[in-house]
Amino acid sequence: GISQLRFKPAYNPYTEPSMEVFSYHEGLKKWVEVGNSGVFRPELLLPMGLPENVSVIAWGLSLERPTMIKYGINNIRELVGHRVNLQMVYDSPMCRLDA
Repeated sequence: GISQLRFKPAYNPYTEPSMEVFSYHEGLKKWVEVGNSGVFRPELLLPMGLPENVSVIAWGLSLERPTMIKYGINNIRELVGHRVNLQMVYDSPMCRLDA
């Protein structure tokens, strides 16, 4: 359902070059980060025993952003880190603490 995307160069400590992906959220009337990507830096691959001429691509979705929108969270530190409201975690049907 994502129809409007923007791509922006970014800095990530493990990849170079790096890029962020944004989508326009009609409900919020603003652009929201939905992904990140890049090419792993060669010095990070050498300890893994990979040849110097190998390139490894990294990418991922920013699942924190849609979660923040769904639960009305304005500050990412309230979702991840020491400020997390554990009662929200216990009450949410998506969170499983018995696994």
